[in-house]
Amino acid sequence: MSAPIELTFVTSAPTVEDLPPSRAEVAIIGRSNVGKSSLLNALANRKGLAKVSSTPGRTQLLNFFQVDGTDASVVDLPGFGYAKTSASNRQAWLDRMGDYLLDREPLVVALLLVDGEIGPAKLDLQMLEWLRECDIPFQVVATKHDKVKSSKRQRRKRDLAEGCAVAPNEVIWTSAEKKVGLERLRAYVREALGVA
Repeated sequence: MSAPIELTFVTSAPTVEDLPPSRAEVAIIGRSNVGKSSLLNALANRKGLAKVSSTPGRTQLLNFFQVDGTDASVVDLPGFGYAKTSASNRQAWLDRMGDYLLDREPLVVALLLVDGEIGPAKLDLQMLEWLRECDIPFQVVATKHDKVKSSKRQRRKRDLAEGCAVAPNEVIWTSAEKKVGLERLRAYVREALGVA
């Protein structure tokens, strides 16, 4: 059993320039209601580390976490898509996310969270296309494994991978609720950051 990743909250930054220095970073991106905060809490095995809200779109800043007491970090980016806020606010979040993904030197990989229950939505596919066009390394992480009926899981895994244009074994399936896939994801993050 892999140890939880020790995530220490450092700061919430309004712009990329406001982020602290870091040797290597993994970014977490995904639609507003995909379960980013729940997954972050599960990786660290800490309930209140990232605020989980029933209202999508609560993450509005770049949330910076130190990993295992090292000079590596995880950055939780604003969710894209649905959020009860003004169009100008939404655009500001998108700009913030784009600036980070394009300009942040220490970024090694972006974890794109996709809702495993419903598969890749239009916004997920647009994000995938953009990541590929901009040559930004990414890893597809499917959330909510527990919400997919066991009889439909194999098919859903195939369909989701196909929709994202990756091989089924390349997708990391997770459930924050049932602790599925956390070991694999923790190992992946630590390896990507060079803190394994």
